[in-house]
Amino acid sequence: MSHRRGPEGFRVLVAAPFGRDADNVARLLSERGFETHALPDAQAIAAELDDQTGVVLITEEALRGKLDALRAALSAQPEWSDTPFILLVSRNAYRPRAGELARLALADLTTNLIVLERPLGSLSLVSAVDTALRARRRQFDLRDRLAELDHSRTALAASEAEVRLIADSLPVLIGFIDKSLVYRFANKAYADWFYRDPADVIGRHVGEVVGTEGLEARMPAMRRALAGEPAHLILAWPHADGRRRDADIRYLPRRGADGAVDGFHVFVADVTEHVQGEELLRQTAQALEHRVRERTAALEAEMEHRAGVEAALRQSQKMEAVGQLTGGIAHDFNNMLTGVIGALDMVKRKRASGRDADTDRYLETALTSAQRAAGLTHRLLAFSRRQSLDPQALDINALVASLQDLIQRTVTEQISVDIDLGAAEAAVADANQLESAILNLAINARDAMPEGGRLTISTSVAELDADMAPEDARPGRYVVVAVTDTGVGMSAEVLDKVFDPFFTTKPIGQGTGLGLSMVYGFARQSGGSVRIQSRVGEGASVKIYLPVADGAAEVKAEDQPVDVVQGEGQTVLLVEDESAVRLLVREVLEDLGYRAVEASDPQSAIAILNSQSAIDLLISDVGLPGMNGRQLAEVARDRRPDLPILFITGYAENAAIRAGFLGSNMAMIGKPFALDTLAAKIGEMMPEASGR
Repeated sequence: MSHRRGPEGFRVLVAAPFGRDADNVARLLSERGFETHALPDAQAIAAELDDQTGVVLITEEALRGKLDALRAALSAQPEWSDTPFILLVSRNAYRPRAGELARLALADLTTNLIVLERPLGSLSLVSAVDTALRARRRQFDLRDRLAELDHSRTALAASEAEVRLIADSLPVLIGFIDKSLVYRFANKAYADWFYRDPADVIGRHVGEVVGTEGLEARMPAMRRALAGEPAHLILAWPHADGRRRDADIRYLPRRGADGAVDGFHVFVADVTEHVQGEELLRQTAQALEHRVRERTAALEAEMEHRAGVEAALRQSQKMEAVGQLTGGIAHDFNNMLTGVIGALDMVKRKRASGRDADTDRYLETALTSAQRAAGLTHRLLAFSRRQSLDPQALDINALVASLQDLIQRTVTEQISVDIDLGAAEAAVADANQLESAILNLAINARDAMPEGGRLTISTSVAELDADMAPEDARPGRYVVVAVTDTGVGMSAEVLDKVFDPFFTTKPIGQGTGLGLSMVYGFARQSGGSVRIQSRVGEGASVKIYLPVADGAAEVKAEDQPVDVVQGEGQTVLLVEDESAVRLLVREVLEDLGYRAVEASDPQSAIAILNSQSAIDLLISDVGLPGMNGRQLAEVARDRRPDLPILFITGYAENAAIRAGFLGSNMAMIGKPFALDTLAAKIGEMMPEASGR
């Protein structure tokens, strides 16, 4: 891919006179997409310097001899231009100061200098050239902005000249006085009224221009103007030869962008011929008012137009997201619901015909489809960063290693899986969600390698400072989990949208567009970030940054059989507003030997808590009408301090991080849940359970 971004500042000039250095460097850079031009010496560099030059790569040998031509060429550059130079120097036992002398010679010509010591790797050289080219392009951007600024200044000067022309052409004294009573504008009429050049008025205090008596006569009206009130007065203002002249003086306050009065305009008309003077003043005021209305109307129209365009754009983006949602999510949910409804319908038909023996496989199909729907819901919650997390200090290496067999079975035989474990520290994350994120990325990598390839999962530790940290992450130490493939890669346009909700490159029905959104939401919710690098045909690498843990790591335990404990008549207060869920949980409680007391809302539950009834355990949904489950728990603990509390939640923004949500002797399970899991958790939390 070419590194040229425009018609200027893209060419690399190479001057390395010894051997094939110039050709080798030029070939290396050309292979990386840079346009290069090899030249014999500094004089040739001087002849080639132009706006197409992005960086000069020169060796110390090329600086031997006279540098007058290069000095002249650099001096002839415009002020904004500072061509970057990369100087390659070598350690030479026979000429130990040769490199330093070359650096000093070039530093005398330019301040934009990078010195690299040979030998150096190709990556370092390419990185230095790319950095210099970017800096060069910023110079051209600065030039363009300076040109725009100069154009704006010219336009402003022209506008001011036009205003002055209009003001000077009017038979009215027009000025502007700031809040310090200093003249900031005076039109040509000041020469007729004050018999002094308008330029001599600007910058002077009003008292210096009108005199002590004139200032005292005008001061009350000026104070009203500075207070934000238009002021009007008529004063006798004789000509220099003594002829009578009456002046109609108006002070109109002007407000700045903050709404405060920063001064007032002055309009003075000769009203000796009273009627004619009033008409002229009215026409002037009307003309100025008309111009203000025109400009205000134009501004309001432009603002209204922009608001309409922005609203249309937002609506278009919403409609696009809705379209992708219905194309992906709805399709998957319909498939899953078809599995559930169809299987349950078959069970009903079989039992109606007395054939119960074949119903188990249909029930298993319904359960599998329902679990798939639950997984899709969890991905939606992860995207919105509202899933319930249980962050722990995890041994990331052990977790990734435990997934190797599962990942190998997930990908095709044509894909080799490599595990490279380099993280020496633990990270803070939810183990289940991290496993899900890694598997998501592995499946994406598999789909990107239909003809086979290599999938690498690696771990490492990175120290990110303020400059290196992603925009959505804080500086600090992070454990990095990278999933890299050798697949088809992605274009820049796809990379710009890859974390957008519902965006997918797969056909409808083969992807919801929530995979990478889920990974990003999980990482951000965990205090980290996600970065992705990819090019078309060169594969992709997705890196998950997770904050380093302060304490010792925990290894996620293997799933163990659920230990269900039978109750002994203990009382459980169940608070759930969804009747179907309340029915199922009540049935589980009764089957286990507990006595269930139901409440459909927090107020009913509080009434029971305030009673004398014995309650051994409170089970509450988090999302309740009015008061939420956590607030209800506070009320319950106030009445019954030792009461164990089990939360069940399907969506709970305030319960996103369990460590900050749960108090002592509290636990949480997420919807949907297996009934055996619920039963085991109930038995675990019962006060008598510890004695069994």
